[in-house]
Amino acid sequence: MRKALRWLLTLTMLIGTVSAASAASAATAAGTDATDIKERLLSVPGMSLVEEKPYTGYRFFVLEYTQPVDHRRPSKGTFQQRITVLHKDVTRPTVFFTGGYNVSTTPRRSEPTQIVDGNQVSMEYRFFTPSRPDPADWSKLDIWQAASDQHRIHRALKGIYSKKWISTGGSKGGMTATYYERFYPRDMDGVVAYVAPNDVVNDEDSAYDRFFAKVGTKECRARLNGVQREALVRREALSERYEALAAENGYTFDTIGSLDRAYEAVVLDYVWGFWQYSTVADCERIPADAKNATDDEIWTSVDTISGFSFYTDQGLSPYTPYYYQAGTQLGAPTIRFPHIERKYVRHGYQPPRNFVPRSIPMRFEHRAMRDVDSWVRGNARQMLFVYGENDPWGAEPFRLGRGARDSYVLTAPGMNHGANVAGLVEEERALATARILDWADVTPSAVEENPAEAKPLAKFDRELDRRDIRRERTLRR
Repeated sequence: MRKALRWLLTLTMLIGTVSAASAASAATAAGTDATDIKERLLSVPGMSLVEEKPYTGYRFFVLEYTQPVDHRRPSKGTFQQRITVLHKDVTRPTVFFTGGYNVSTTPRRSEPTQIVDGNQVSMEYRFFTPSRPDPADWSKLDIWQAASDQHRIHRALKGIYSKKWISTGGSKGGMTATYYERFYPRDMDGVVAYVAPNDVVNDEDSAYDRFFAKVGTKECRARLNGVQREALVRREALSERYEALAAENGYTFDTIGSLDRAYEAVVLDYVWGFWQYSTVADCERIPADAKNATDDEIWTSVDTISGFSFYTDQGLSPYTPYYYQAGTQLGAPTIRFPHIERKYVRHGYQPPRNFVPRSIPMRFEHRAMRDVDSWVRGNARQMLFVYGENDPWGAEPFRLGRGARDSYVLTAPGMNHGANVAGLVEEERALATARILDWADVTPSAVEENPAEAKPLAKFDRELDRRDIRRERTLRR
């Protein structure tokens, strides 16, 4: 969220011809016939195969599924939505994952999938390329349409994967899983939403200011604030370096309006970006005496954390769908900078409108997030929200009301935007794991007798369970 997915994972996978013997071995490990699951998936109307990639113990498919552009008027055009299926066994539960952006086409297993040792269906969010209608009617990019995408995929695959389903996602993906539950509460048997922001009142953001006044240590905050301020004090000199970088790489600034606006946006992202993706221990890498640091030290620190390429047209373009949603429904935080004199801040935190081409109309819907928040407080069933203590997005979390049942909001101490169940304190980790196992109907007898013994059913796999924290612009982002 504040850092909009600007560093997408570079995906590499050796795709070759698998011998008949190895294919048969993989099929045995997956608990099904080698051709059967592919045939079953491709028998779904509107489903087509992009490619299959081998992974020991699983079958992994990259697919496209035909979706209506407008679920209210399905006759008014369709588009191809990319999904992936990590298949283990039709007798296992299934986890429905989305990051809220592009889908990875490399086999990956979310934490709930590892916990329940199940299958995983992953969905690319509508309007992120290549899952974008052509021509793109941006008015059809909203949380209800996206939830309806998930609903249709679930209905299409439920006949194949008939056991329990749990939805999950992190950051915007955690929001997506929550919105899906709000609009289609009968689809899933449980929800695990990680680090999901909940900007109920878009114009009231004081919670973020309180967060930044206390997060981490006083020394760390002072280092970060010093570098951020100094980058604005030295705007003229560092902007010349920015101009050279732009000329060398062909960067342009038509969407945001100017190089100066882009420069300030990158600098104002600096402190937020640090806490979103780093820890107190990483403060040692921040210049301790910003006023006496060299220009190169200030530039390098800001570029490493915020990235001077992001607010260029080339950097913003892949995330137009995110900023469109932030400026029409999701909301966007605005924070204050009490450590920086007003004379150094020319533009301030800019609104999402500044990051979306002017050719795309936008109008904010104030009721959208209030509706979701009210629903969660009064109707949450079998929902788990996990936050990181030092993650700025946790400043405005989802909360539960008296109407919630078997639902939890837990915070991982010291963790950032990569917070997960494994990072919770021992008692809460066991509780969360036990509830996920129960919702998936795969609780071992030993855990039924003693929930404190709850652990993931699948062994950790260094590649499959790699936790890649998306680099996202704040929600503002």
